[in-house]
Parts: sequence; structure tokens; C-alpha cells
Amino acid sequence: MIRILINPEEKKVIARQILEALPEWFGIPESTENYISESANQDMFVAYEDDKPVGFICLKETGKDTVELAVMGILKEYHRKGIGRRLFDCARMTAKEKGYSFIQVKTVQMGRYKEYDDTNRFYLSLGFKEFEVFPTLWDEWNPCQVYVMAI
Repeated sequence: MIRILINPEEKKVIARQILEALPEWFGIPESTENYISESANQDMFVAYEDDKPVGFICLKETGKDTVELAVMGILKEYHRKGIGRRLFDCARMTAKEKGYSFIQVKTVQMGRYKEYDDTNRFYLSLGFKEFEVFPTLWDEWNPCQVYVMAI
């Protein structure tokens, strides 16, 4: 089941539970705290198995026509079960209903880390297209790949 959360504190609790369980992707404490803090004011979609949150996605507006997939996390034991795709489909449908035309996402460029290569392949499988690489947006070891999609 997927729910859209409204309560800012509940959003932060779920973001913390899931992101802290994913150190391969969210291993920089300051960045993780930023994702958790910002999730309180973003559109958050949460996937549950029974009553347990197992994954979430947050969207934030980056322009009058564009939203960004700001952060996404799925507990490792739930990877490759379609949860991420279902969360994304729900988020994309909501973004379209709100009148947005595009969705973007940033990740580490393909070829740097196995986990992020999996992430890149996931975004490509959803239909995202490569937009631009910013070699030093984050730092020289983590070039930022931007993907976009019309919605």
C-alpha cells in the first residue's frame, strides 16, 4: 500500500528510519540529515508492507513546471520487488495532476560505484533521459548526473 503523508514529523521519522538503514547510498551524515529535514516540507509517498514503512519518495518543486525526485529510499530487503516503480508511478501521477510538465533527478554518474550504477539503471528503466553531468556540483569523486523526464 502507498500513502501520501501530510504530517511533517511523521515524514522525518520515516525518512530517518529508511535512510539510516541504507548507508551505501546515504553514508554522509550531514547530507542524510539534510534529506531528513527537507522531507518534512516535501510531497512524501510511503510504501508499506503490513504497517511497516519499507520505502519512500519525496518530490520538491524546482520551478513552476518542474519537480525533482529529491530523495528516495527502499529498504534493501525490498529491492527489486517493484516498490520503487510503484512509488515513482504514484509520485509522477500526482506531479502531473498538480500541473507539472517535467520531473528531474540527480544521482552520482554511472561508472563510479556499483550501488549508484544500480540506481542509474533504475532511473533509466523508469524512462528518465540523461540531461547533463555536473562534474563538481557535489565534489570531484561524485560527479552529479541529472536525468529528466516529461510527465
